[in-house]
Amino acid sequence: MMNLISISALTDNYIWILYNDHQECLVIDPGEAIPVLQTLSTNKLRLTSILLTHHHDDHVCGVPMLLQYFPVSVYGPQETIKQGANIILKEGDNITLLDINFDILSFPGHTLGHIGYYSDPWLFCGDTIFSAGCGKIFEGTPKQMYESCQKINKLSPNTLICSGHEYTLVNLAFAASLLPDNNVINSYQLDMQQLIIQKKQIQPSTLYLERLINPFFLCHDLNLQKAINFYPKLGETWKVFSIVRQKRDQFKLN
Repeated sequence: MMNLISISALTDNYIWILYNDHQECLVIDPGEAIPVLQTLSTNKLRLTSILLTHHHDDHVCGVPMLLQYFPVSVYGPQETIKQGANIILKEGDNITLLDINFDILSFPGHTLGHIGYYSDPWLFCGDTIFSAGCGKIFEGTPKQMYESCQKINKLSPNTLICSGHEYTLVNLAFAASLLPDNNVINSYQLDMQQLIIQKKQIQPSTLYLERLINPFFLCHDLNLQKAINFYPKLGETWKVFSIVRQKRDQFKLN
């Protein structure tokens, strides 16, 4: 049996740990080392592998210190070689760690070399999607980011979305600003506000839920298209995504 732990790190990052009944574990995107080491000690876990989704500092800066304590293999895309990756992965690869088979998916957009790790029910997607949102487009194009999100959208609805940051409330506020009559978004926004006040864990989300509340999965929705006053031609739904991403970049909570 596998168990999942989320660690809050830095300002709003998530670091993920998967561990088995033998207390062996993987860590995904360690943006800093100390909270990982504390979690390993508290739960009496032994680190066996480190997995990276992309090269940004807030996802990799914990690698050097972790390797001092646990000289393990570091998996990641080509762009993470300088950050310590020594087993390079790409779309279509499959790796088995702790008896878990992970399919490697390419998610260009946030960065060009961004990858995700998928083993039903878990998707470790880094900064590709968040609950009710998606990552900023730093290196790729809006079309690439849209296609990466659509790749995720084709997975099982029961997929657990293990993303890299906690932006749920601001993302839901943005979603509600576009779709004020969406009762699912409004209800979920209230639920999340209560959970955060109670300091309860709110991640991971599920793909089933994201299909209902995440505007970046609703680009085909006529209500969203009406909200941004843009109706795409056949095959150009990615342009809706691009406009919504621009609006999200400009959005600020009152």
